[in-house]
Amino acid sequence: MARIMVVDDEADLEMLIKQRFRQKIREREYEFLFAENGRIALEKLSENPNVDLILSDINMPEMDGLTLLSKINEQNALMRTVIISAYGDMPNIRAAMNLGAFDFVTKPIDFGDLEVTVEKTLKDVNQMKETLEAVRQNNILKMYVDQNVLNFMSSKEFEQSLSSNETIEGTVAFIDICGFTSISENEKPDNVVKLLNSYFEIIVKQIINQKGHIDKFIGDAVMAVFTGEYHLDRAVDACLAVVSEIEKCPPFSENITFTPHVAIGINSGEMVSGNIGSTSLRRLDYTVIGDTVNTAQRLQAAAKEGQVIISESSYEKIKESFNCRKVGEVSLKNKSQRVVIYEVLN
Repeated sequence: MARIMVVDDEADLEMLIKQRFRQKIREREYEFLFAENGRIALEKLSENPNVDLILSDINMPEMDGLTLLSKINEQNALMRTVIISAYGDMPNIRAAMNLGAFDFVTKPIDFGDLEVTVEKTLKDVNQMKETLEAVRQNNILKMYVDQNVLNFMSSKEFEQSLSSNETIEGTVAFIDICGFTSISENEKPDNVVKLLNSYFEIIVKQIINQKGHIDKFIGDAVMAVFTGEYHLDRAVDACLAVVSEIEKCPPFSENITFTPHVAIGINSGEMVSGNIGSTSLRRLDYTVIGDTVNTAQRLQAAAKEGQVIISESSYEKIKESFNCRKVGEVSLKNKSQRVVIYEVLN
């Protein structure tokens, strides 16, 4: 909703404005504030700093419109001012423009022209806000992203890559922090976030050590993907290290005695890699999907505290390199047949 302040000492102007813009007011597109002169306008602006547009007369008692205009520009560069005055001579127009007025409307007011002027001015305000927000987000992005990456993101190659997808061979690991839901329900939000992030740091470090990458954080769980040579072996090594390091964690504080454990599911095979999401919302997540991914998540659900669970097919691939224990047959969601699972021992 746009907020517009009308500054004029003519008593009937408030009624005329409300009548002319009654539909916009009723539909909550516009909200109007009124002030009798520049001094009162400044007082109201201090109480309502998010005003988008000022419609101001020039000749008013206590503080005229040109003085108000000069003070507004000192306080808020985003705010736009349209001068409405019977003094439509060129010196007044030039004085107003030199002080930063966006436009000038003469009295008696042509309300059709005023409506168009208001819409045009508010469009400029919104464009300026969007530009500043884009700059702010770009500056934040620069804090975290290498310049070469930013250059690539603005290239044609990057645009084409957004719509590309492929089938890859790799390993997916789901790592869940057991019992963390109870902590999140009973602790202060600040403590919950700090604690969870401290565990994530440990998990991420071990995944990166084995040249895996974090696909996403899902609540108190991590989804990691490994590709390239020996992707399954590296995923298992990373997950065993995660189990070991997480269990070494000391209590977060005297008041929080939570002992962390992880339950992990690993699965290897083909998966589809691509940008998944909504292009209209500009929310795309470069991720992997498919049965391999779904099974890894189901294996994690079957794992208990401290367990790294794999399928029988994965066991056959790594049994000569890792010590494994057969857990038995289990039913996995959306699987018609029971499957045999193994625990990789640390």
